Amino acid sequence: MSMTKMIFEWGEKSILLVIGAGAFAAALIEIYTAIIDYDLQIEKLFTLFIYAEIIGMVGAYTSSSRIPVTLPIIIAITALCRLIVMHGKDMDAMVLMGESGSVLLLAGAAYIMSLKGKLSLEKRKLH
Repeated sequence: MSMTKMIFEWGEKSILLVIGAGAFAAALIEIYTAIIDYDLQIEKLFTLFIYAEIIGMVGAYTSSSRIPVTLPIIIAITALCRLIVMHGKDMDAMVLMGESGSVLLLAGAAYIMSLKGKLSLEKRKLH
């Protein structure tokens, strides 16, 4: 293995470690503040889902050296839903429609990508 490739692999693993540890620490802090303040709101739950999805994405990458394309799409959907829930009452109707349309578009993209993955697996079985 060349030195350059080894440096990039270790750099990649280091960055993934920082991302995973950061998401885990942020989730723990979010849970701790919710318990201390006796205040668990839907926005905090959405945030915890985002942290869990990021941790899951890091775990999926470390186990297979691939990031399933649907995971970042699902994270984006969760983030948009969180934004809609947090600002929905104060938002202009057109902005709300635009964000809702974005969620629908991303959901369609995730569905299409999941079909693509199933087709790829079926092709592998045939060959």
